[in-house]
Amino acid sequence: MNLQSMSHQNALTKIAVFKGKRIRKVIHHNEWWFSVIDVIEALTETDRSRKYWSDLKNKLIKEGFFEVSEKIGQLKLVAPDGKLRETDCANTETLFRIIQTIPSPKAEPFKRWLAKVGFERVQEIENPELAAQRMRTLYKLKGYSADWIEKRMRGIIIREELTDEWKNQRRNLAAL
Repeated sequence: MNLQSMSHQNALTKIAVFKGKRIRKVIHHNEWWFSVIDVIEALTETDRSRKYWSDLKNKLIKEGFFEVSEKIGQLKLVAPDGKLRETDCANTETLFRIIQTIPSPKAEPFKRWLAKVGFERVQEIENPELAAQRMRTLYKLKGYSADWIEKRMRGIIIREELTDEWKNQRRNLAAL
């Protein structure tokens, strides 16, 4: 990694706080990646989060999550001493998988939330109107006006129809 990309990465590093614990995060490949040991420390209150993570990686592999090493990236984050140090980081999806294996009362709210979100997405697959209702609710909670929300929803539908038409035209041209 060159100096320019390191300083760019450092500029994108942020701190999240969970129940008073700092969790370092950074934008990597256009998505948030989180320090695994910070999350483990926040959820387990262990003072040996690196050892816990090492043991947990072995447990994940034994449970069939063989690609754990492929899904974890060594990214440079600011350490407590102020220096950039390589740290095991995971994107949101991988981090949720890791959290599912942590036997801690503090991890239970995350696990319940994950189960609820998973259930809701399965319902949305069965009834897509639920996804549209969820989107409207989220936009409303973010403070968007009803008029803006309806324009946004119509824009999404029009864009989908347009891309579907382009796909159909490509198929028709390929068939000629």
